[in-house]
Amino acid sequence: MMDARFEDGGEEPLRLVAQDGEDLKVVSALLQDAVLPVTELKYDARRRRFGMLLNRFRWEDRAEAERVGRAYERVRTVMVVEDVRKVQSFGFDRADKDLVLSVLSISFEPGEDGTGRLIVTLAGDGAIALDVEALDVRLDDVTRPYRAPSGKVPRHD
Repeated sequence: MMDARFEDGGEEPLRLVAQDGEDLKVVSALLQDAVLPVTELKYDARRRRFGMLLNRFRWEDRAEAERVGRAYERVRTVMVVEDVRKVQSFGFDRADKDLVLSVLSISFEPGEDGTGRLIVTLAGDGAIALDVEALDVRLDDVTRPYRAPSGKVPRHD
């Protein structure tokens, strides 16, 4: 049995689950440079579920797009975190309905007995911290890929 490769995905939507640190590294890499309006952050305290609707750059398609001379793509993706006990945001104003956030990375700080803190680090020194009972993250593409509006690969100078 072989591990899946990025290029195996093709046009199929991504459907991933992260339940440990190694899984989360993959999710973090795929969500690097994803953008979203602040209005697309949702926390359902009763169901203990946090969700984000993001526009992610299709890193898994970058090499193929360059190889065939096709435009870079983005896709709408939902990230859902289960068993969330508490949500905090830092470095940005959640009340600013026109604010667009950009994801840099996602990490996990383990606590006792499987608990911990999931941290979504944002450009501009912002962050979202989720205290969770267990690491349980789901990533689902919910639209077909579309041409990246900038036409460029995101860069970090």
